[in-house]
Amino acid sequence: DWSSDVCSSDLGAGPCLNPWMSAAISPRLRASAWAAAATLLVALLGGLATDIGPWYLALRQPAWKPPDLWFGPAWTLIYTLTAVAAVRIWEVTPAPAARRRWLAMLALNAALNILWSLLFFTAKQPDWALAEVALLWLSVLQLYAFARWRLPRVGWLLLPYLAWVAFAGCINLAVVRLN
Repeated sequence: DWSSDVCSSDLGAGPCLNPWMSAAISPRLRASAWAAAATLLVALLGGLATDIGPWYLALRQPAWKPPDLWFGPAWTLIYTLTAVAAVRIWEVTPAPAARRRWLAMLALNAALNILWSLLFFTAKQPDWALAEVALLWLSVLQLYAFARWRLPRVGWLLLPYLAWVAFAGCINLAVVRLN
């Protein structure tokens, strides 16, 4: 039974085959594994929606836009910091309702993050993506505010995400204007 914290090895049936139910796995490790898996899923889905093909290469870009190669490392850092913040806030939020609110905010942010790539790259609608990036930025601001309220130093981990989305919004606006 996957809903139980009892492992079959606890009943003398051999080694535990479900490490998520093992008492040896700490709550922090379990939360970190879930955060890492969710982060990788968001990165994968966003990456699959990102097509740097002929359409994108034909777009006029602002002269101040960084090289495309910089975006991968920037997002890797942002996703890592967000996952760390997610786990830390989860740990200091004991109330189930507040934890559900935190998870809902993270899920909304993940969905908006993926949606931006779908709108810009897959649908090839930079103007729609521009409208959506405002919602994405607001969702990051909401994460920051919740984290800052719970554990102020953890809120700082989300500032690069907030700044990057604002910068990406500026690039998106320039692309709309230039094209």
